This record gives sequence, C-alpha cells and structure tokens, in this order.
Amino acid sequence: MRIISGKFKGRRISPPRNLPVRPTTDMSKEALFNVLNNHFDFNGLKVLDLFSGTGNISYEFASRGSDNITSIDGDFGCVKFIKQTASEYDFNIAAIKSDVLKYIEKCKAKYNIIFADPPYAFEQKIFDAIVLSVFENDLLEEDGMMIIEHSKYTKLDHLIHFSFKKSYGGSIFSFFEINKNQEDEIIEDDGEEE
Repeated sequence: MRIISGKFKGRRISPPRNLPVRPTTDMSKEALFNVLNNHFDFNGLKVLDLFSGTGNISYEFASRGSDNITSIDGDFGCVKFIKQTASEYDFNIAAIKSDVLKYIEKCKAKYNIIFADPPYAFEQKIFDAIVLSVFENDLLEEDGMMIIEHSKYTKLDHLIHFSFKKSYGGSIFSFFEINKNQEDEIIEDDGEEE
C-alpha cells in the first residue's frame, strides 16, 4: 500500500497481515483522487472515512493537505494501526472504534467529504442504510460529496442525491451530492489506465 500523491507521495505503508480488510487498490485510489481533484482543494477539508480499515484513504487525504480527518472502523486492530501511522507521519487523523451506523446516528459534525468502503459482502439494504442515514442526519456540507466504494453487484443509483458513478475493474465508486438528483447525467468509466 502506498501514498499516491502529496507530501508523502510514494511512501509505502505496511499494515499487519491479520487485519480483516480489503484495501482500495492503488489504481482505484488514484482514479478516485483524480475525480476529487476536479472538485476540491484538499487543504482544510473535513473528511469522514467510514469502514476505514488500514486507513489507506485517510492517509491519502492527509498527505494532500486535509488536516481534519475522522476514521471510523469496528475493528480494534485497524483503529490501533491508524493511530500508530497517524502518529508516525504527524497526520491529524482521529481514529475511532465504532459501529459505523451507530456513529452516523450520533454524529453532530458536518464534513466536506464522506468516504465509505463497506465490506462488499454486505446486503444491499445495509449499503442503502449507510447512504440514507448520512443524509437523514445531515452529515454532509451543502457543497460536499459522499463516495461509496462497492462491487458491481450492489446498485446505489436509485438513492437520493446520487450524482454519478465510476467503475475501475471490480470496484465501483458511487458519488452523492446534495445539489444533484437522479435525473442528472450518469457518468461511467471503465477505469483503463492511461
């Protein structure tokens, strides 16, 4: 696992092998951040990373200048590793052990970007609940963006505030924006590297 860009570009991070994770691939991560580059200046962004696993996505935001990142995962080992890595690189990442849906329901903060990478094996209704709960609890800033990583077997384009999706290999990123609705254009990308 490596950091794609920013202050720590090229830095490799090696999580313990026993963590129950499926990290976002470098190719998918690079494609995701290419999309986000067109929408955001990363400096000062408030980011919520749900099902953060190894912290892969959180480190990428931190390396690019985001200095207010909250990482949520239900696994103690993952949270411990994120805390260790954040300390080592002096990243401002708050790693919290919590059930994601419970955290969303109790959270009072608002974020510019919310990224969620639930286990691909989750049932459709759990994916739906994550998206709906974020908007019902008003966690996203008006000009913010929520991104869900999922497999091709999960469909999210029927949900409120769906904006567009991008496909990279076996992974799909679905993007949600408050000021968008389902009538907007759906953009698909086969994710081929240039």
